[in-house]
Amino acid sequence: MEKAFTSFLLLFHLVVASLAMTHTNITTDQAALLSLKSQIISDSFHLLDKSWSPTISVCHWVGVTCGSHYQRVKSLNISNMALTGRIPPDFGNLTFLVSLDLSSNNFYGNLPQEMARLHRLRFVRLGFNNFSGEVPSWFGVLHQLQVLTLRNNSFKGFIPSLFSNISKLQTLELKFNSLEGQIPNEIGNLENLRFLSLGGNKLKGFIPPSLSNASMLVTVYLSYNFLQGNIPKEIGNLQNLNHLSIEHNQLTGSIPISIFNISGLESIAFTNNTLSGNLPTDMCDRLPMLEKLYLSMNKLRGHMPLSLPNCSKLQMLSVSMNEFDGPIYNEIGHLSNLQHLYLGRNHFEGTIPISIFNISSLQVLSLGRNNLFGSLPWEVGNLTKLQILDLNQNMLTGEIPKEVSNLIELDGIDLGLNKFTGSLPTEIFNISGITVIDLLNNNLTGTLPLNIGSMLPNIEGLYLGRLNLFGTIPDSISNCSKLNTLDVAGNRLTGLIPTSLGYLTHLEYLLLDGNNLVSDSTLSFLTSLSNCRDLEFLSLSLNPLNGVLPVSLGNLSSTSLLRINAAGCRIKGKFQKELGT
Repeated sequence: MEKAFTSFLLLFHLVVASLAMTHTNITTDQAALLSLKSQIISDSFHLLDKSWSPTISVCHWVGVTCGSHYQRVKSLNISNMALTGRIPPDFGNLTFLVSLDLSSNNFYGNLPQEMARLHRLRFVRLGFNNFSGEVPSWFGVLHQLQVLTLRNNSFKGFIPSLFSNISKLQTLELKFNSLEGQIPNEIGNLENLRFLSLGGNKLKGFIPPSLSNASMLVTVYLSYNFLQGNIPKEIGNLQNLNHLSIEHNQLTGSIPISIFNISGLESIAFTNNTLSGNLPTDMCDRLPMLEKLYLSMNKLRGHMPLSLPNCSKLQMLSVSMNEFDGPIYNEIGHLSNLQHLYLGRNHFEGTIPISIFNISSLQVLSLGRNNLFGSLPWEVGNLTKLQILDLNQNMLTGEIPKEVSNLIELDGIDLGLNKFTGSLPTEIFNISGITVIDLLNNNLTGTLPLNIGSMLPNIEGLYLGRLNLFGTIPDSISNCSKLNTLDVAGNRLTGLIPTSLGYLTHLEYLLLDGNNLVSDSTLSFLTSLSNCRDLEFLSLSLNPLNGVLPVSLGNLSSTSLLRINAAGCRIKGKFQKELGT
């Protein structure tokens, strides 16, 4: 009560002070802007230094627009100018200001209370700065305000309930600050609100059912908070809603069936909550405009909706890390606009529908950690726009088709922990832009290409452990200059461990254990690894190595927590890191 009364006195004082200003003119505006300029401590592009001069008409200054009728400053737009400074109290004298845009600079400090005098303001954009303090409640007296954007600052405290007084407000954007407390019930009073963005804060409590009273809402973004409880069924009353995002919160219960009655919904994002229950079978009959569906990391269950092909506009389908089961319907191939398909970490079973490989727009296909069996069809080569192929930890069999070489846009492929047989598909190594290859734990055989370094110039992770590879580790591996993980453990590799590994200066994990690799008596390959300053884990166990650990390994960065597993080797010596034998 005392806090509310204090806020009332503050607002009353500011309004009276505003009314007490009797005579202002363009000279007043010029003085206010010069006062702002005096608070700028960094103007990297010298835009204000050159333009904001008393010898030039203020209406011709950079970023300044004057009204034709009153010849007063009507708009100030100095966004994206790399300015650093504070807003002075004199800024409140720009009483004819309608639009203010200071976004994408380095302004800091509190917003001065005198800005409450700017009663003509309609558009305020202060995002991407370092403003701090509480979000001013005096915004509640700016009754003409239509757009208020304070995103990506350092505001703290609560969302002022006085915002509900701004009846013309259409956009309220407060995301990525440090706001806490609850979402005020009064936000539902903003009957003209269309865009509400409160994500990336520390908000708690329930989503107020009164939010549904803001019936003009088109976008609601509440993600990355600590909101709890159920999604209120009243949200289904927001029939103008196109985008609903409440990801990364602590929501429970099922998704209200009423949400599936908002026929104009284009995107739904509920990732990383604890939502349960089934999706309605007729989901896509109800949501024909749906383009993006993010439901991963929940506890949703049941089969995929039979109506899925009717979401013909769907571009993103992400339901990984849930408890869905049953088959992946062949009708999924009718989603001709699909770009990203995430079905991993569920309980899907059966074979991979061949119709998936007809979706030419597909960029990500993630089906890992399910119960899929059967082969990988050669038609996978039709997905020429594919960037990620993840089928790991299933029960897939047969040979990896050579047509994977058609996937020229591929960035990463993960076929590990399956039952693939046949030869190591060196066709994958011909995809020069690929950064990750994971074939771990399959029944593949073959040798590493001698020119592997020139074939994989961009490789960062190469996971070929626990296969049936034989032959040597080629010296050309040194040309894989971006490599940070090399795992060839548990194979039948022979020959010398190449000293060229020392050229892999980004190497963090090196697993060579369980082979028949050897070295010279000085373990010179270990000496070469002293160049790998980021090396954290080196596994050499179960190889016939014999020698003394080189002192030069002590040159590795002191920040590295290097662990060496050399069980079964006859390696002696110590240095300041851990040697596990």
